Amino acid sequence: MKTPIKFSAVSAIAVAMLATPAFAQTVKEDTDFDGVYVGGHFGYSAQSSPRGEGVTFDTNVDGDYSDTVRTAAGANAFAPGFCRGSARTALAADGCRQDQNDIEYGIRIGADKRYGNFVIGALVEGSRSEAKDSVTAFSSTPANYVFTRELDYAISARARAGYTPGGGILFYGTGGASYGRIDNSFRTTNGANAFTPRNGKDWSWGWQAGGGVEAKIAPNMSIGLEYLYNTYTNDDYVVNVGPGTAPATNPFLLRSGQTDMRRSDPNFEFHSIRVTTAFRF
Repeated sequence: MKTPIKFSAVSAIAVAMLATPAFAQTVKEDTDFDGVYVGGHFGYSAQSSPRGEGVTFDTNVDGDYSDTVRTAAGANAFAPGFCRGSARTALAADGCRQDQNDIEYGIRIGADKRYGNFVIGALVEGSRSEAKDSVTAFSSTPANYVFTRELDYAISARARAGYTPGGGILFYGTGGASYGRIDNSFRTTNGANAFTPRNGKDWSWGWQAGGGVEAKIAPNMSIGLEYLYNTYTNDDYVVNVGPGTAPATNPFLLRSGQTDMRRSDPNFEFHSIRVTTAFRF
């Protein structure tokens, strides 16, 4: 499904949601948004704006990733540079495909307490995003080196606080901690060296913040539209480069016989636009 179609689907559901307050008038207002609920969400994950991400190197494997991989002649072996996204070919001139935005979905359980027109609550949520975040390094060989990560699933705990003017409508802000399993992968067109990834699937801490609107469509049911900013710290994925069939004069091997490489940006960030549902007890 193309991106415009996905956004159109979410927009159509949002329009339907905003048309529901008339149905909510039958709900007894002083019990709106009070009590325990279970529900879920379906939406779209969009990557943050492009930034100057690249790949860093540790040529003597001492934990310092500020090294430069150099050829036997002393030139920077990665002079062609980096690009955000997944390489099209082994040549830097051919550029990269943009990061893959995609759907997300999940389930939640929570509880709210109403105090007059104000609502305070908390929820626990399990979710998954299909979005993929890549960065590519290009060597002068030529060859590409592509790092990709995605969120397998996450468990999040958020507080939320809102205001209801009546009529079965709630406007709220929300934020909290999240613990996600990040799936990292690596590919390259370099067939000479040996590449050994470490910590391919890594649990990472992060946080979320955003807000939304929720509308009652029946005494015990509501739907909503929600936005969240998500970020996870993911700096443990490392690819070790060894000899393979490459000679000792190979740039990766010149200093210590091996090199570690990883992404320069430790943060996996994306924006979520979701349609939510909740059944209240």
